[in-house]
Amino acid sequence: MPTHSSMGEESTLVVASAPGKCILFGEHAVVYGQPAVAVAIEQRLTVSMTPATSWSVDGSALDANKHPHITMLRDIWLNEAPPMALHISGDIPRASGLGSSAALSSAVGAAMHHLAHPEKGIDRDGLSALAHRAEAHAQGGRASPMDASTSVEGGVVVLSDHKEPIGKWIYTRQLTTPEGKRTWEVHKLTPQQDDIYLVLGNTGVHASTSKQVAMVADALAADPSRMNEIHAIGTIARRGLAALVQGDYEAVGHAMSENHLLLRNLGVSSPELETLIRAAAPSSLGVKLTGAGGGGCMVALTREPKQTSEAIELAGGRSLISRLGNEGVRLEP
Repeated sequence: MPTHSSMGEESTLVVASAPGKCILFGEHAVVYGQPAVAVAIEQRLTVSMTPATSWSVDGSALDANKHPHITMLRDIWLNEAPPMALHISGDIPRASGLGSSAALSSAVGAAMHHLAHPEKGIDRDGLSALAHRAEAHAQGGRASPMDASTSVEGGVVVLSDHKEPIGKWIYTRQLTTPEGKRTWEVHKLTPQQDDIYLVLGNTGVHASTSKQVAMVADALAADPSRMNEIHAIGTIARRGLAALVQGDYEAVGHAMSENHLLLRNLGVSSPELETLIRAAAPSSLGVKLTGAGGGGCMVALTREPKQTSEAIELAGGRSLISRLGNEGVRLEP
């Protein structure tokens, strides 16, 4: 663990950044063992750490209730180290389903690990495991590793309850939740390069992920035959994943739009999301909500990002444009 003598002002300054994420296929169905596919987006969150007289985050004292991710990571790596001031910046909207919380955990974890072990590089396996734990710690013991793995690994991440034949399997993640032990198999793939973009449209409406997940669970309990819709989402996710590997982005877009129709039938869309999706559809290969739904963001796969972005803005949304397959967590110069 660093000491005052090894942590002079020059050596302690560290900056790390991590990307947000969006889900291309499989939200909600992943809870029931179906695969889900997420991509790291260009938008990033950056954390800088400098020596200070007490621990703080953006000028406020570090508080375990307000900053559970940061406190947990500090206690693991820098509990006996001199205090630091953290400054957080970036262009990932908060509480919008784009993984800002996991990006924070990933960037803070990378920065703190570097301070504690400057001789070591980024241990992506270990960091993603800790970022997942931090997410679960902050969310009452419930969190899939999707956001943390995508933010740490970058590129495209596939989550399933078993090892999939597509992509490279990288690790198993387990978590004991209030409902029991969960296991995920995490894979990574690099999409084929193409002149293709994701345009994200933010409704500005915040919806609780846990409430949306509970709503789907209640619907399935009331009518078990609706589990067929969950299986259909899994089938579409695998088809879309295969198209992504092949670089067939027309087929990827078609699968995204099919996925959205099933999510809408499950009741997790919203009028605001539907407005942005209708606006983006004419200039896109595929459109869908991304994340838990009920608000938050939609995503369009398009070769005309400017046109799609303008359509979303005219419909009342705020847009972000991203390429596919962006870099994961990194230390900045």
